[in-house]
Amino acid sequence: MNTVIVPLDFSDASFNAAEYAAQLLNNHENINMILYHAYDKDWESDSSVEKLTELKTAFEKKYKLNITTSAEKDDFVHGLEKIIRHKHADLVIMGNTGHSSIAQVFMGSNTLKVSETKACPILIVPVNTQYHEVKNVMLASDFKNARTTTPSVPIKNFLNTIKANLNIVNVNSEHYVALTEEFAKEKEDLENMFAEFNPEFYFVRMYDVNDALNQFATDKNIDLIITIQRQHSLLYRRFRSSHIKNLKNNSSVPVLIVHE
Repeated sequence: MNTVIVPLDFSDASFNAAEYAAQLLNNHENINMILYHAYDKDWESDSSVEKLTELKTAFEKKYKLNITTSAEKDDFVHGLEKIIRHKHADLVIMGNTGHSSIAQVFMGSNTLKVSETKACPILIVPVNTQYHEVKNVMLASDFKNARTTTPSVPIKNFLNTIKANLNIVNVNSEHYVALTEEFAKEKEDLENMFAEFNPEFYFVRMYDVNDALNQFATDKNIDLIITIQRQHSLLYRRFRSSHIKNLKNNSSVPVLIVHE
């Protein structure tokens, strides 16, 4: 990764996400971390710049980071999408101001709008999350045409930066002791795709995807979840459903959204 954008609205959630980002990227001085704010009124310009500069200074005293700031008058989503494209950003790290559940990643208005721009991967940091070293990552996959629908490049870029163990998980109520030929082929494709990370594979036989992912994340001490945003995937529909269960057990687990 070369460029990471951290948008701030100066809420507790956005400051928490910025702190998480600073610790995640600490000692990666080859990565440019951009603290970004979009304001509505002209008179907010000076105070916006001042707040960003104060945060930049504070981070530079604690961490080894390459930090720049950007404040501009614009709509939040439009402005963020614009700077993502202008700076060729590899990642956005932003806070989740919902009810601190993974489901809220897809239900908060701004977060949803940003994720749907598909401009770059987005790491959502729940408001109560405190940073600790990311050792175990879970990639949730529906095992449907994985070779052509899995965005391996941004996922690999992220994994190469954080150096975490990769666990690839599929939830399906029809799993039995042995994999079907179809699932075995999808597993082989994903295994080849992420061979450099020596991924571990898990096939969970449960009906409720959310409960299964919750339980797996708890049992395996998952520090971060990667999910692929596919408009027609089962996982995406479950997250978007109005009947989503609150994922209480994983309220502090960040979610990285990558796009098909």
